[in-house]
Amino acid sequence: MSGAELHAVFDVAAWGAAAIAMWWLSRVRGLQFPRQSFELTYIAALVFGAGIGAYILGTLNLWFSGMSGIARSVEGALAGGIVAIELYKWRHGISLRTGARFALPLAIGVAVGRLGCYFAGLEDFTYGTPTMLPWGHDFGDGVLRHPVQLYESLAMAGFAAFYVWAVLNRNAAVITNGFYLVLFYYGLQRFLWEFIKPYGALIGPFSLFHLLSLFVMIYAAVMLATAPNVSLKHERAAA
Repeated sequence: MSGAELHAVFDVAAWGAAAIAMWWLSRVRGLQFPRQSFELTYIAALVFGAGIGAYILGTLNLWFSGMSGIARSVEGALAGGIVAIELYKWRHGISLRTGARFALPLAIGVAVGRLGCYFAGLEDFTYGTPTMLPWGHDFGDGVLRHPVQLYESLAMAGFAAFYVWAVLNRNAAVITNGFYLVLFYYGLQRFLWEFIKPYGALIGPFSLFHLLSLFVMIYAAVMLATAPNVSLKHERAAA
């Protein structure tokens, strides 16, 4: 199979893994999530915002790096989805936090999806800068590079394991605020990996994705700082 075909296979696997995670939370563990996050208009806004953000910001990063073409980005999708949903909630007067059910699916989806980026090779433009470390990977041009896709996959798998532990132990604070925890964690680890990627800088040493990572982290930090207190008895209703 070509790199693009392998990437597509893992994209499908990522969506499947995310769906299984959502099913496990709702059906097996019995967690109840805000009904607004199941409404078709809410989902449509999320998909639209994520799609626009993925392609616009992914393509901009490609251009800023001196390359032509069209690209998509996971972090761009996150940023676009955040903006779209916050606008949707503002438009419909929704003050309730609606993202909790997406925490585990997001972590697992990224962990699986990044494997597709790794197998896609050079054409995916998600590889790292050259390295002399023993785990450096040759993506086809004879240069050993940081396999940053695997770094990110392992990092997000670690968060997924932490979240599963929290669910099994009925940790209401983690379950309720899980989406903002995973956003902050994603933004932080992504910010670090960007220093070992060959992307064009915008401000000093910072690339577009450095700035996006900061946006995601600041958003998550504000939401966590202003989160209402939760307790175990509120786990099912507040999640």
